[in-house]
Amino acid sequence: MNTLNSPSGQTICFRGLPLEEGKLPAFFYFALSGEDSLNLDPFNQPVVTLDTFPLRVFSMTIPGHGEGLKNTEAMGYWAREIEKGNDPLTPFFEQCRESVEFLIQHEIVDEKQMAVGGLSRGGFIALHLASRIPAFHTVLGYAPLTTMRTIGEFEQILHHEMIQSLEIDKNPLIGKRIRFYIGNRDLRVSTDACYQFVRELTDLSYDHQVRSPEIELLISPSIGHKGHGTPPRIFKAGAEWIAFLLTSNSL
Repeated sequence: MNTLNSPSGQTICFRGLPLEEGKLPAFFYFALSGEDSLNLDPFNQPVVTLDTFPLRVFSMTIPGHGEGLKNTEAMGYWAREIEKGNDPLTPFFEQCRESVEFLIQHEIVDEKQMAVGGLSRGGFIALHLASRIPAFHTVLGYAPLTTMRTIGEFEQILHHEMIQSLEIDKNPLIGKRIRFYIGNRDLRVSTDACYQFVRELTDLSYDHQVRSPEIELLISPSIGHKGHGTPPRIFKAGAEWIAFLLTSNSL
């Protein structure tokens, strides 16, 4: 794994061909910290699949993760910060946007061949970034969190105005290609909530004259704690879909 520092000070982790190879297609992937997203099994399984393709995979550390922090407590960290009136995510989104612009300007990534994706809370991050960064035309979500209202850690603060402000703005996602994979009984992020997100975005897209929105939801048998696991075959299928789009000029 390699790292770069953006002008904002954000650490950009990446895997793939050396920078000397020039600008290449890029997939931005979020799960935990930047390092763990790219290197820690099983969270990095999509990245391992993408290692065999002529592209680069980038990641940045999601708030609530990193050295000295427990991955399992990240949602609690978000909730505590919101309760104190601190926005734990919007500054991170802005840093990511600046980092992407930095990579484009330095011809490290091909602006026309970029996609974003994530696992669970990383899917929530990916959707937010796709709504803010026009160059992200494609989004991949594995068991994606689509609303904070389904997470138990936020149950006591659902009244907080910041919860609403951090919901995903669907309007900028109109016309983008989106694929979600989720278990048929995911009780952590909610299969129903994921379907509702897809349905609402599809209806919104249709209302804006997009007659056949490229928005997919693939449901498979749930595994793992609260049905929130993702099997290796699903990780591989999603990564191969991204690789095909990035390397065949299909974006």
